[in-house]
Amino acid sequence: MSRREAKSAKPDPAQHEMTLTEHLAELRMRIIRSGLAIMVGGVVVLALYDHVLSWMLQPYQDLCARKPAEFCGRSVDPETGKVVLFNLDPIEGLTTRLKVSFYGGLILALPVVLWQVWRFIVPALHKTERRYAVGFVLAALILFLFGCVIAFFTLGPALEFMISWAGQDVEPTFQVQAYIRLIGLMCLAFGVGFIIPVLLVFLELIRVITPRQLLHFWRYALVLIFFVAAVITPSGDPISLIALAAPMTVLYFLAILVGWIFQRARQRRERNARTET
Repeated sequence: MSRREAKSAKPDPAQHEMTLTEHLAELRMRIIRSGLAIMVGGVVVLALYDHVLSWMLQPYQDLCARKPAEFCGRSVDPETGKVVLFNLDPIEGLTTRLKVSFYGGLILALPVVLWQVWRFIVPALHKTERRYAVGFVLAALILFLFGCVIAFFTLGPALEFMISWAGQDVEPTFQVQAYIRLIGLMCLAFGVGFIIPVLLVFLELIRVITPRQLLHFWRYALVLIFFVAAVITPSGDPISLIALAAPMTVLYFLAILVGWIFQRARQRRERNARTET
């Protein structure tokens, strides 16, 4: 037996089979850790709520600043020129503050949440597959945040399109809760859409699909990408749809390339192992 075979023959402590009770205990621990991280992030955002809300209003503020006064209607204070949102419910201010804190806390805690998710599925993977844990978590985090950035910069053109198509007799007066919900859903839609290629690379790595299969069905994939982008985009405007579908298309082919590189490296290792034996 070669040295490599002797090394690979050692039992992997992460590969032992867990009972249902152990799985549930593991899941509970991961959920608790993720929840605590979100709570800590939410407290930080809650303390900085006024600054966060002002930052979230900036795309709408910039849009109203470059448009005629009647374009944004009552959403602009005539004295200060600043965008204002409205509460139509006595408890709406409190619930909005809590929602912003939760969304912001989730984004701040995203590295912890992704790591906990990965650690939960690690026991089901082989040792060679677990080596890419940090890479997958970092890639998912970066792509999710990149999707949120794209969604934020797309918000201004999307609002302009929706206000323009509302009609001349419609005066925009936005609720603070509706505005925050739109930003949160757009960030979630873009972030999840940008993470899908990471999932494709993961499926290629565990040999569920191959780069050749993904490349063969690229026409169907493009149709599916634009369909998914149209469905998950909360604003429903063509600007957001294209801003989401175009990067997803590029990332789809990038996932094929990364999967092909992993496949070639795995085949090379397998040939070397056969040669040594």
